[in-house]
Amino acid sequence: MTSKIRKIVVQVDEVLYEMGRPISPPARKALAMAVIENPYAGRYSENLDELIAIGEELGALLGEKCVQALGIAPGQAHSYGKAAIVGENGELEHAAAILHPKLGAPLRKAVEKGAALVPSSKKRGGLGTAIDVPLGHKDAAFVRSHFDAMEARVSDAPRPNEIVVAVVVTDSGRPLPRIGGLQASEIKGEDGLR
Repeated sequence: MTSKIRKIVVQVDEVLYEMGRPISPPARKALAMAVIENPYAGRYSENLDELIAIGEELGALLGEKCVQALGIAPGQAHSYGKAAIVGENGELEHAAAILHPKLGAPLRKAVEKGAALVPSSKKRGGLGTAIDVPLGHKDAAFVRSHFDAMEARVSDAPRPNEIVVAVVVTDSGRPLPRIGGLQASEIKGEDGLR
């Protein structure tokens, strides 16, 4: 394992009622977060290959933890997203190095297919900083019922030399979607858009 993980946090959000209406089956989101040591904290480095490798490792680990937490087969996942919070001795580019070059491919494998881009967000912050992990349908970006987010935070992270890396996977869209657009049942899965 390339990363030095201090802790992993996994949680499931399950909506059973919305506006007094039952949601059946419940709308569920799983969040998996890893609090890792930032190998570049406190110093500038032109080469961020170590964080890129960590991103690849965490894409698989956190994606699989989300699927397991939902108790679904990988192909039953609907949407996904990723985010990172860098402690004060790091920089935003450290989050970008984890999230963008290589995290996506193993996350897509964990949820089976994943033709659409993985929505992402990043920020710097201290202990208990929250970040919204943006969500979109894994196979078709234009499915409006799956435009959503889930808040992620770890009460004792990130410390100045740490990064919190978060992945969210869902087994549904938003509760009671009704704004039209492409439906999940209409996905062609050819280009990641429709």
